[in-house]
Order: sequence, then C-alpha cells, then structure tokens
Amino acid sequence: MQELPGQADPFAPTQWSVILAAGESQADPEASRVALAKLCETYWPPLYTYLRARGHSTHDAEDLTQSFFAYVIERKIYKRTDREKGKFRSFLLASLKNFLCDARDREQTLKRGGGHQFVPLHESQREAAESFLQTHTASGRNAVAEDRLFERSWAETLVTTALERVAVAYHADGKGDLFHALQTFLTIGAAPLPTYSELASRLGIAEPTLRSHVTRLRARYREVLRAEVRRTVTSDAEVDGELRELLRVLSAAQGIERAS
Repeated sequence: MQELPGQADPFAPTQWSVILAAGESQADPEASRVALAKLCETYWPPLYTYLRARGHSTHDAEDLTQSFFAYVIERKIYKRTDREKGKFRSFLLASLKNFLCDARDREQTLKRGGGHQFVPLHESQREAAESFLQTHTASGRNAVAEDRLFERSWAETLVTTALERVAVAYHADGKGDLFHALQTFLTIGAAPLPTYSELASRLGIAEPTLRSHVTRLRARYREVLRAEVRRTVTSDAEVDGELRELLRVLSAAQGIERAS
C-alpha cells in the first residue's frame, strides 16, 4: 500500500528502536547510523538552542552541534543506552552535556569532523531557532534553565514538524487554502478562535460542513503528531506519555508568557 503524504506506516519499526537494536546486536550498524541521522535532523534545533542559551555564538553553536552529531554517530554512543530507561531527547541532552564536559574528546572530534555537515542545517530552521531563543530569553528572563529551554524547543519542534507534514498532505490534495484557514484550531494558545458560523460564512460553506472539516483536520493532526513522537519511543503507552509531557511543556510555556 502506498503511503500518502503526511502519513506514517503504523507497522514500521521506530527509528529509536532501530538504533537501540543495532547497538545491542551490532548486526546492522548502517541502519542504526541512518536512523540516528534522520532523528538528529529533526532534533538539532533543541540542541542548537541549548548551546546558544549557554552563551555560545551562532557559529560556535552550529559547529558544536555538528561535531556532537559526529561524536554520537562515529563513537556509537547509543550503544551505551539502556532500552528500558531514558527517552531519546533525554539521551541526546545527557550525551551533549557529557560531550561538552570532555574538552579533550570535543577537541579531537572538532578536528576530525570540522567542516563536514553530518546533518543538513537549513537556513529557515536556523532562523526559527534564533527567533525562538530571542523570544524565550527576552524581557529579563535570562534565568530560564537551559534544560527547560531545551524541552520547550523540543515540544515546539515536534508540533511544527507535525503541522508541516499535515500542510504538505493538504496541499497535495489541493486543499492548501482550507488548511491555512483552519490551522488555528490546532495550535495551543492561539489567538481567539473565530466562531464556526463566522468562519463558515467567510469560507462560503455550510456550518456543518465546516465542523466536519475541523474534525477531520484535528484527527489527521493527532495521527501525524503521534507518528512523530513514535519515532523516538517503542510502545503506544510511551507515545501517550510523551504526548502528555509535550502538552505539559507547551501549557507551562503559555502560562509563563501570559504572566510576563
């Protein structure tokens, strides 16, 4: 069965499980490397943001992020993880802290991997990460813990990735305008939502039809967001736990912003 844009194969192994299995058996190191590289491509914004929050310049933060990925992939750090403990984001952050503490290893990795991009860094992602950093460290909130900033960037990265995948799917179906009109129903802390009657009148459709569109959009978004989360866990129960954590982080962020 062909996979539609924005959909994920529910029977495909998660990328984190591929990484862990390869680390345990050493049977397919290339599959592990590819899976880790794909996850790093998604998760580099939180790591980059963490490094920037620690005072590194944009150039140094980018170099350190790339060097860290080289370190994780080449040293196969994932082999040291316990399948029963730790989440992928916790593994990444703990590994980055160890990497930064070990100056000798860091310098050797910089020399070995300097100038090479193990994970593509897109300008739009870099700009978004910088915008996020400025927004959440402004207004005298310099005391925001780096770990909490990492979590917020993780949550927003997942949400943004899921929204982009849903947008791609809607555009592929010729419904891009409908997605843009309704996407405000998907975001936490968005501006006050229009009433169904107001929006239906604006779009020139019946209100029951609009409600059906919103219901389908929300269902598609939940499906894609779950698929994104499942890339880094190994069971549906863990997916549910990560989604609760994501909601907690985003809700807490909204509370801070409303209070500031």
